[in-house]
Formats: sequence, C-alpha cells, structure tokens
Amino acid sequence: QVQLVESGGGLVEPGGSLSLSCEVRGSFFSIYAINWHRQAPGSQREFIAQVLSGGTLYYADSVKGRFTISRDNAKNTGSLQMNNLRPEDTAVYYCNVDVLAKEYSRPRGYWGQGTQVTVSS
Repeated sequence: QVQLVESGGGLVEPGGSLSLSCEVRGSFFSIYAINWHRQAPGSQREFIAQVLSGGTLYYADSVKGRFTISRDNAKNTGSLQMNNLRPEDTAVYYCNVDVLAKEYSRPRGYWGQGTQVTVSS
C-alpha cells in the first residue's frame, strides 16, 4: 500500500513564496514520476509540474519560471517551490506519483489528499 502525505500549504500575499512537500510512504520498488496538479474552485484539475526518475522536468506554461519541482530519491519525497505567487495560483494542490511495485511492473498512480494554497492580500 502506498500513501502520500502532503504538507506546506497556507496563506501568502501576492509576490510571496511557499514550498509544498509530498512524502511517499509504503512498500514499492521505485517512483517513476512525481507530479503536481492543482484545482481552483469551479475549475478542472490541471497539471502544473512533473519530475521523472531520470531528472527530466516538465512545467505548465502558467507556472514556468516561477515554480520549481524537485525530488529526493533517498527520502522518497517530492517538493514544489512556488515563488512570485499570484492570486490566480489559489487552489488545492495535489501530489500524484507513478510508482513501480516491482522492478519491471507497470507504473501505478497514487494521489495525495491535497493542500490548500491561498494567495491574497
């Protein structure tokens, strides 16, 4: 069983910074991808960033240059550093990972519980 524990959300003023963390707990072979998504009220959930096991990074245009995704393979954690936050970044942020149960198994996706980020003065 794999569980994701997210932390780090909160309230910040426009232009401020927040860092989100996602710890992956349980028994598995490896984490192929760590992804962050967000969902604003009345909107669909959107992909914002991904880091693959080899280090390849992907960002949505809306956060490129302001957000930085990273991972610590030794600690099975992923992080999202968010700088220059804007009111439109307000949303529930979700961590999502693709995990291999065994060395040659197909990746399976898991989701965190979500953490609220509010950008407001």
